[in-house]
Amino acid sequence: MAMDASEIERRIKAALPDAEIEIRDLAGDGDHWAATVKSEQFRGKTRVQQHKLVYDSFLGDMGGALHALSLQTVIPD
Repeated sequence: MAMDASEIERRIKAALPDAEIEIRDLAGDGDHWAATVKSEQFRGKTRVQQHKLVYDSFLGDMGGALHALSLQTVIPD
């Protein structure tokens, strides 16, 4: 079963409570998502470390229940 936008947002918020999240369905199929995540917790971390913080929130569901997630991370001004 595919993961919907509300579940994606819920999991990211659980890992990064301060996050502002925008989620888009890239293909209209509920299986290919893009997310922009803004969090102060990204400050001082490399882009790879930032993405790992987000991807770790999916506890092994990447490639399974969550087929594809294109990710952009942002540090607040």
